[in-house]
Amino acid sequence: MNRGCPAVAGLLLANLALGLPITPVEAHPVTVQSCDREITFDAPPQRAASNDVNLTEMMLVLGLTDSMVGYTGISGWNKLDETMREGVAELPELSARYPTREVLIGADLDFWFAGWNYGMRVGGEVTPETLAPFGITVYELTESCIHIMERDRIAIDDMFNDIRNLGAIFGVDERAEGLIAGWQDELDAIVQAIPEGEPLRVFVYDSGEDTPFTAGRYAMPSAMIAAAGGRNIMDDVETSWTRVAWEPVVARDPQVIIIVDYGEVTAEEKIAFLRGNPALAELDAVVNDRFVVLDYVEATPGPRNIAAIRTLAEAFHGSEGLATERAPE
Repeated sequence: MNRGCPAVAGLLLANLALGLPITPVEAHPVTVQSCDREITFDAPPQRAASNDVNLTEMMLVLGLTDSMVGYTGISGWNKLDETMREGVAELPELSARYPTREVLIGADLDFWFAGWNYGMRVGGEVTPETLAPFGITVYELTESCIHIMERDRIAIDDMFNDIRNLGAIFGVDERAEGLIAGWQDELDAIVQAIPEGEPLRVFVYDSGEDTPFTAGRYAMPSAMIAAAGGRNIMDDVETSWTRVAWEPVVARDPQVIIIVDYGEVTAEEKIAFLRGNPALAELDAVVNDRFVVLDYVEATPGPRNIAAIRTLAEAFHGSEGLATERAPE
């Protein structure tokens, strides 16, 4: 069983907001695209919050803790690892799961970084439109836009886009571009080292026994799997994260299964379920014990995606030839 490299967390922590001086650039007003909206900022937000662990790490890696009053939606799903626990140590959690509108208003926010099914639900009480009258501007996670608009595809560039836009919003453009350049160099090195051949059939198992929760065509793992030389067997499901039936999983017979590790059910318990279910025990990946475990924060858009692609590439093809130097961040 393959596990994400523990050194990744250390590399990330070294570049979080902890003690890093960040000097904002006076480039406002700035306008950025957020899903199907353009939003303009006359000045950097001063009372910001983020939802979920991966979005919060984007804020941290840009050095924005001084501009944050808290975060939402992490501990309720047991998503805090030691890296994140240290990174948010001085910030309060405003809500353990999805916040109510009253919670966000009560915290006197002027900015919330969230997404559809990352803190907001389509038609719910907490949306960009319902928060705007209270002076709270919402920037939406690019991956989540598929829930409210048509998109062509998912790409690693979507994560870069969010980092770049956050950099512009908070006036730390140089920091954002430096991170993106480092990640792009590392990604290029990984992709160039992947041997030619037919992409491996890969299934993403997040959770669920009666029906599995998985990554569809527009979820970040589809782009990560493709970059690592595989193909998400659910890439014809026209959404991001969703539930499917087990029958198509069996019919498509994945050669590798990615286990998303978080919550009360451990990765080991998820693998035991797959091995113990007679309908799934004969899958190629199960028979050959080809499981790759990724933490939730690695499988969703955020700073750990590139290192996770390396983990996938090494699991798919073996580590020989893929041990290129990790780009400095």
